Amino acid sequence: MKYTKPEARKRRHFRVRSKISGTPNCPRLNVYKSNTNFYAQIIDDTTGTTLVSASTLKMTDLKNKANIQAAIAVAGELAKKAKDAKIEEVVFDRSGYLYHGKVKAFAEAMRENGIKF
Repeated sequence: MKYTKPEARKRRHFRVRSKISGTPNCPRLNVYKSNTNFYAQIIDDTTGTTLVSASTLKMTDLKNKANIQAAIAVAGELAKKAKDAKIEEVVFDRSGYLYHGKVKAFAEAMRENGIKF
């Protein structure tokens, strides 16, 4: 049976989420990308709260808010907020997206900014 791209991503996302969960010591770093913006948040799944978040919605200096440079900018902002909240280690939830392009650039930028996963 063939799945459409969104259906296949949802299936991958549910499969990944069944195996990972954020704890207070090691919260979950979730990413979401739309056609126009890039979003990321760090979540504690035990309480169901978002600890810190960042997106391209409020970034006015970017010409395109949905490309690799935007993902790197979001990673820099989120890493700074995470360090202020004393978060140094997370578990990465790529939300069913392939580890390629924007998601890979975001993850590498987070690592370069000192967040371990």
